[in-house]
Amino acid sequence: MISNIPGFLKLTKLFDLFEEFAMVLLTICIMIVACLGLLHVVVAIGQMVWTATLTPTSPVVLQSIFGLFFTVLIALEFKHSILVMPEAQSHSMVRMRSVLLIGMMATVRKFIVLDLNGVNVQELLALSASVLALGIVYWLVRGKTDFSKNMTAVTLPPETPSI
Repeated sequence: MISNIPGFLKLTKLFDLFEEFAMVLLTICIMIVACLGLLHVVVAIGQMVWTATLTPTSPVVLQSIFGLFFTVLIALEFKHSILVMPEAQSHSMVRMRSVLLIGMMATVRKFIVLDLNGVNVQELLALSASVLALGIVYWLVRGKTDFSKNMTAVTLPPETPSI
């Protein structure tokens, strides 16, 4: 019925072109952010190695390094969520799962870089509740196809005779 409206198909095609342009532009921006973030990680670790301040037993050093890693991973996952194939079946569910994963990764990153000396109980409870809520929602929308794919039997290669 709505396809009988004059000019509707042209408007739909115009919006599809706009959506493709926006996705390309967002992809380029996220790639720049991810590349700069990766460069920042490499430079920071290089400086720590060069100045001999890279102490793997120091919690502050580990927090800063893993915080940088998670920042790059979040940017890459965000780029992946933009590039979900529109032709794929139920691509909106794939995008929703991807957004939920990004939210979980961002919250976990916050836990990693969190200074426990300067945090109050309410903030810690709020972060914990957000991780729990994101996990529950992800579990609810994961779909039966994911479960059946994970439950497939693994075939082992034939045994080779010992010499």
